Amino acid sequence: MCRNIMDGRYFSTCGHFTSMATRLQDCFSPTCVFSGRHPLGCKDRRCCNMMTPPAQNPIRISPGKCAACLETPIFGMQKI
Repeated sequence: MCRNIMDGRYFSTCGHFTSMATRLQDCFSPTCVFSGRHPLGCKDRRCCNMMTPPAQNPIRISPGKCAACLETPIFGMQKI
């Protein structure tokens, strides 16, 4: 099955990933509707019409927290 590859930034403190770019990885199968080798106009129900879950490819690693985690208040403390 084909899949999307997401290039992005990994935040090591909180473990979150932010996508910066996405590209398609072709499986080259004629039975996958997302592949470049799948025949145009094919109506065969046996063809795979789902992608493999996307893969995260960290091209940048940040030692801090992501923006969402920086905005989250710490339990028991108030923002002033």
